[in-house]
Amino acid sequence: MTPRTLRRPTRGFTLIELMVVLAIIGVLAALIVPNVLGRADEARVTAARTDVGNLMQALKLYRLDNQRYPSNDQGLQALIARPTAEPVPANWKPYLEKLPRDPWGRPYPYLNPGLKGEVDVLSLGADGQPGGDGFNADIGSWQ
Repeated sequence: MTPRTLRRPTRGFTLIELMVVLAIIGVLAALIVPNVLGRADEARVTAARTDVGNLMQALKLYRLDNQRYPSNDQGLQALIARPTAEPVPANWKPYLEKLPRDPWGRPYPYLNPGLKGEVDVLSLGADGQPGGDGFNADIGSWQ
């Protein structure tokens, strides 16, 4: 036997088969990627709403224990460390392990007195500016 007769024929993919597969992958990517990319912004907004709700719950517990919300100067820091500035809370305890940052990496503003409620906690949205619409809209404790 010669070496030619021992070789088995190999079957590979033809150029047309490869192009069909790439076209199918391209169509699927075109349909799926826009849906997935939009979900990231929606998830950030949901996370910000959850964080604001959790901060408001901690503030309400602070108020129950100390008969007042932290002052504007004390801020949200009063939820994780005993304030030393007046008014010093008599029944303080830790209300959170650490302060979250909004999904865009910025601290949550705290207002006492609030613009929409007794106190306000908010995220300024994706653009970091007051106001806006869509993903740039403010997300606050009044919503």
